[in-house]
Amino acid sequence: MSGLVESFVVRFSLFILVKLSANVVLSGSGVFGHLSDSFLGRKGSLTVVCILNALFGFLTSISPAYWFYVALRFLTGFSTGGVGLCAFVLATEPVGPSKRGVAGMSTFYFFSAGIALLAAIAYLFDSWRFLYVVTSLPSLLFVLMILPFVSESPRWYLVRRKTPEAMDVMHSIAKKNGEHIPPGVMLVLDGEHEEHKEDNQVAEIKSNGKVAVAAASIIDVIRSPTTRVRLVLTVAINFLGSVVYYGLNLNVVNLETNIYLSVLLNAVAEMPAYLLTAMLLDRFGRRPLAIGTMWLSGVFCIMGSIVTGVPAMKEVRMACGVIGIFGMAATYNLLFIYTAELFPTVVRNAALGCATQAAQMGAIAAPLVVVLGGPLPFAVFGLCGMVGGFLAFLLPETMNRPLYDTMAGLEEGERH
Repeated sequence: MSGLVESFVVRFSLFILVKLSANVVLSGSGVFGHLSDSFLGRKGSLTVVCILNALFGFLTSISPAYWFYVALRFLTGFSTGGVGLCAFVLATEPVGPSKRGVAGMSTFYFFSAGIALLAAIAYLFDSWRFLYVVTSLPSLLFVLMILPFVSESPRWYLVRRKTPEAMDVMHSIAKKNGEHIPPGVMLVLDGEHEEHKEDNQVAEIKSNGKVAVAAASIIDVIRSPTTRVRLVLTVAINFLGSVVYYGLNLNVVNLETNIYLSVLLNAVAEMPAYLLTAMLLDRFGRRPLAIGTMWLSGVFCIMGSIVTGVPAMKEVRMACGVIGIFGMAATYNLLFIYTAELFPTVVRNAALGCATQAAQMGAIAAPLVVVLGGPLPFAVFGLCGMVGGFLAFLLPETMNRPLYDTMAGLEEGERH
């Protein structure tokens, strides 16, 4: 009996650890999303989270007790929540409209490659302590060898009223592309007009003798009718998409097929989804592609629900799951680009952080759907995909549209 009690305690504590870790990642996305929009900036926030990741990873490897290990996993989850968020925005903000979709989608190839590399590393190092040391090194190497050569986002400089620094970054980008920016050209925020003085410099906007920073927060997103609707829709779509994406990956236990083959096929299905999305993103636009991929996943999940329980349809059910993963993997990554383009620079990371938090909530809910068993998981995933596609109908198209910098600039641009 004592053995059963001990087993229950261990399983229950692991369940609580997984759930709390997801919530810690969720809160980290929100915190570092706000810090990235405010004084830390994109590059500063990315530097902090990478240092914290490496530090907490190394400390985890020398954990003397279980609860010490748990505490460090929570801290690691908190810092990890900001890594992908800050890196994605920093990589895509300087890119023009015609190449932004391809640049955004290219980041996810490295994400998938990292997961594959992790499996290989785990196979080579069977000691969990040594595994934490090895997997902490990339964050440290990134800070020391790559970040020093990465420029801060010129858009963040601009909204913080650091126009000379923004122009320096733009001149550097132009030089590396074999181009040049003509003399006298300056960056200005949305809705502002260049006020040339005798020295041909743009006049700074001042308030009480200080340069006025174009600051905003998630509260401003909620106050504005335009961005409020967008935020609600992106949060809902990200939640529904995450339920399907993580749920289908976990649902292999209900397929009654070879679990290793199912996991392998699910992983392989994601790579062509990224490639196809990158190829079609600037041809058909964000909204049609989001609707189409969510409905593709939804339809095949519903088909999987219909054939559940038929012994001769095991392979068909597995194929439905693979195609469902294909569609939702495309949607899941497309939503990062779409969400970033829907909000201005001053709140972009905060809004993207809210969407990421919603996705984490979907990841928490997914196992609860999987344990329903039978045809219900596929049916719920199908419903989520179809509803998410309908909600995407309500979002505006952002293909080849400018990235606005301020709330006022976005609202003015939408009016015209």
